[in-house]
Amino acid sequence: MSKGLPIVTGYSTFEVRIRAVRAVLSGEVNVTETAITFGVDRSTVHRWIGRFQSEGEAGLVRAEVSGRPRKIEALDTEALCKIVLCPASQFGFETDFWTTPRLIQIVAEKFGVSLSKQSMMRRLHEAGMTYQKPERVYFEMSEEVRQKWRRTELRKIRAAVKNYKAILYFQDEANVSLTALLGKTWAIRGQTPKQRVTGNRGGVSAMSAITSGGQLIFRLHDKRIASDEVIDFLSQMLRHHPRRHLVVVMDQAAPHVSKKTKCFIENQRRLHVFYLPAYSPDWNPDEKVWNHLKHQELKGHQAKTKLELKTLADEKLCKMASDPELLRGIFFRCCGANILAA
Repeated sequence: MSKGLPIVTGYSTFEVRIRAVRAVLSGEVNVTETAITFGVDRSTVHRWIGRFQSEGEAGLVRAEVSGRPRKIEALDTEALCKIVLCPASQFGFETDFWTTPRLIQIVAEKFGVSLSKQSMMRRLHEAGMTYQKPERVYFEMSEEVRQKWRRTELRKIRAAVKNYKAILYFQDEANVSLTALLGKTWAIRGQTPKQRVTGNRGGVSAMSAITSGGQLIFRLHDKRIASDEVIDFLSQMLRHHPRRHLVVVMDQAAPHVSKKTKCFIENQRRLHVFYLPAYSPDWNPDEKVWNHLKHQELKGHQAKTKLELKTLADEKLCKMASDPELLRGIFFRCCGANILAA
């Protein structure tokens, strides 16, 4: 194959390049055999030959390349994290969140050098950071109340699960809108892509309950959820588990704490309901079910009527309910899941 030429791999020295070119030009071997022998691509051999023919041996001398030096050696991971982990409002911005232009501005002010958007993003990725959407934390939320709930109600929930050998569910409601959420896609710069969606208003009311084991029960409604719908859903859960006690954790929405709903709960021997502290959706794993449904399963949906939307939502929820692994992942993405389900 190589007619006496030794097989070479790795970095190509000047001697390797000149030998390869001379071997081809002398007719000793062809380009393909030379490429195999020297462990390079055929296009590389052709490039060497072209340089040799136009510049002689000087064209095969590798130019010294030191690599592109970083503009700011002082801006290491620690320095960048120190900036990003402080609220942007401390640097004079109106909100606490960091954007790439804001970081470029502050770095220029602190270090005297301007970075491009690509360089800044590369630095952020190297520091282990990603661009994320923050979770809501309500002004009305009381951390004192939440900590008291953990000391008292959490103990009761765990005791009820243990004493009754019960299944622990987290329940929540949501509205699925005809106005579809749109995802991002690649497109030519300056030419924003179009997505056809309905201009009709409306939506479907939905209820669901999820366990840490990946079980999902759901119900869709054409009307706004009230006490009767909550009672109907709790009855559905009991029918789904005809011999088991159920511990259900839900928020303090009006239909959940109404006299009618509480009266129903008190008369169910196998049903034990507990309420989350106010303004604590981050402690309810079922919130993540709706987040996944809207932002993943129904993203950019093409339903034009409430009936089409209801049919599509039912199809997607059935698909989710048949995938325990997905549901377990959804469940444990909730920041309070490990505490509440322990």
